[in-house]
Amino acid sequence: MKRPAGLTLGTRGTQAVVLALLVGLLLVWQWPAGAGESFTLERAPLEIVTEGERHRLEVELARSSAERQKGLMDRDHLAADAGMLFLYTEPQSPQGGFWMYRTRIPLDIAFLDAEGRIAAKATMQPCPSQNPYDCPVTLAGVTYHAALEVNAGYFEAHDIEVGDCVTWPGSASECARPRAP
Repeated sequence: MKRPAGLTLGTRGTQAVVLALLVGLLLVWQWPAGAGESFTLERAPLEIVTEGERHRLEVELARSSAERQKGLMDRDHLAADAGMLFLYTEPQSPQGGFWMYRTRIPLDIAFLDAEGRIAAKATMQPCPSQNPYDCPVTLAGVTYHAALEVNAGYFEAHDIEVGDCVTWPGSASECARPRAP
């Protein structure tokens, strides 16, 4: 079979071009997901109602799949009165969970039920591995409709427990409203 004119495989120039293309593809493939993306998330006030107090936070709302996947990755700081609220349109399985790949800040997480009550909570530590499959997953263990991440130690410092109520604008949380007699 005759080769098309001008195409000579095996020349050093062609090999250099192919090698450069392969290196470029490898760099793009290895580039962290979302590294070039910047999300400006909607912010909202959030309130955690315990037996004796109301704790107010300013949270970022992660509504889309891309926003939830990015979460608090690649951040070095989270203000003491800040957090991220992960919102879902459908209930999430008890086998669903969160991992700390590329997350540098130790975090507390609360899994919220349909009423806005904390159904489960955990503390998560950063995962230093460059391989996402080496990072443990914190499973909810309960069906959840939203999840709240704050700085690690926040829940303990403020005596926030399972059963406490979380509300934010637009939430369907019934737990903070006075119950009918």
